[in-house]
Amino acid sequence: MERPQNLSFRSDLRLMIFRPCGILNQELIDTTIAFLEEEEERAQHPFNRFSDLSKLDAIDLEFGYVFRVALHRRLIYAGRPPVKSAFYAPNKATERIVRIPALVTDDSPLQIKIFNEISKAAEWLGVSPEDLEEKASLG
Repeated sequence: MERPQNLSFRSDLRLMIFRPCGILNQELIDTTIAFLEEEEERAQHPFNRFSDLSKLDAIDLEFGYVFRVALHRRLIYAGRPPVKSAFYAPNKATERIVRIPALVTDDSPLQIKIFNEISKAAEWLGVSPEDLEEKASLG
């Protein structure tokens, strides 16, 4: 599967960065999750994730869909090493939507935290804020 344009990977940091623009919808999430799961299968070592939701114009997702995706991720990732997934949610609308997967994956290897400052997300992930700003290629 070809890497979606809104994803980059810092192999030196073992960090996948998701930076969607425009409208966050089911098609975009489905494509991103499919790619993520392929990469998880191929990876020799677990990798953390950073999602920057600051470039979104709108969110077109239903609660039930978000819940099902989060439950799917929890089940599919069960028994694997812990990974951190930091979400930069600069407003209440994005924070509300991310709260669903954070609750569903609680007490699982998928450790999700929501941040309203990139510097705090970087600190939690163990990288610099500049690392989260950089565009990197998959490799």
